Amino acid sequence: MTDPAAPPPTVWPAFRARDARALIRFLVDALGFEETAVYGEGPAVQHAQLSWPPGGGVMLGSVRDVPDDPWPAQPGSAAAYLVTDDADAVHARAVGAGADVVQQLHDTDYGGREFAVRDPEGNLWSVGTYRGEPRRS
Repeated sequence: MTDPAAPPPTVWPAFRARDARALIRFLVDALGFEETAVYGEGPAVQHAQLSWPPGGGVMLGSVRDVPDDPWPAQPGSAAAYLVTDDADAVHARAVGAGADVVQQLHDTDYGGREFAVRDPEGNLWSVGTYRGEPRRS
């Protein structure tokens, strides 16, 4: 559930992919992201925004093998944590879509329920119910 008093997301993890269109399909089909915007032609993706239903999202694009690339992020080197109210349902969706589960669904010592998968590019996605500690006033 999204907290209506929380500020809108202003931090967006962003990364590159060798096959951005396949990664987008994985994130939508296996984890439940929503495809908000995808710019590019053919296999190349200049920019994509995928929204996470409870709030926030990620941005990504195709890797660019040019020496003056201003964003030389290496494909497969990212990791992100996704908050959900129902880790069991997202886990079932991911398993049903054939995701590579690298950490089975489990309860944590800090009160969350989570699991982790590796996407086709090699990035790690941890999904759980732990929302972090409250902000300090």
